[in-house]
Amino acid sequence: MRTRDVVLIALFAAITAALALFPPLPLSLTGVPITAQSLGPMLAGSIVGWKRGTLSQLLFLALVAVGLPLLAGGTGGLGVFPTVNGGYLIGWAITAGVIGWLYERFWNRLNIAVAILIVAFGGIVVLYALGSVWVAVVAHLTYWQAIAANGPFLIGDAVKVVIAALISLGVKRAYPVIEPRSPGKPAAHDHG
Repeated sequence: MRTRDVVLIALFAAITAALALFPPLPLSLTGVPITAQSLGPMLAGSIVGWKRGTLSQLLFLALVAVGLPLLAGGTGGLGVFPTVNGGYLIGWAITAGVIGWLYERFWNRLNIAVAILIVAFGGIVVLYALGSVWVAVVAHLTYWQAIAANGPFLIGDAVKVVIAALISLGVKRAYPVIEPRSPGKPAAHDHG
């Protein structure tokens, strides 16, 4: 791993942490708050790709696990993972990976519509699917009740999707970090 990769991983972990400065809006349905932090994995995957994006979120989660109060509301520690938020938190690493993987494959055809579809798929569809499993278990709901409980999050998450897509396209034009891949061919930064 090159120094540049380490810096980008740390940077996107820090960006995810900085998004905690926006205060969470608690919801009574499941107890999962609306936060700005889910924008972090969307940005990580869409700007630095699947590998660095995933690692940035794993680094962020490791820092939370050791007790740093990096989550919205100033929380941290292992105790946050068995709560209703746990599946969404773990899903951030997967979200960044899915978005980054798709960005790398569609890099040469990336426009605003494609970018929005990719970020929405990873940042809403994948994240809700993973987080809802966790909510269903912890809150003793059916999976479909847990999925339905995501409704209040859709508008805010749709706004975050558009923000991430616009920022990532701006970065692609000004200072592209992602290296495009052909199907079945590893990117140049995956070697060594």
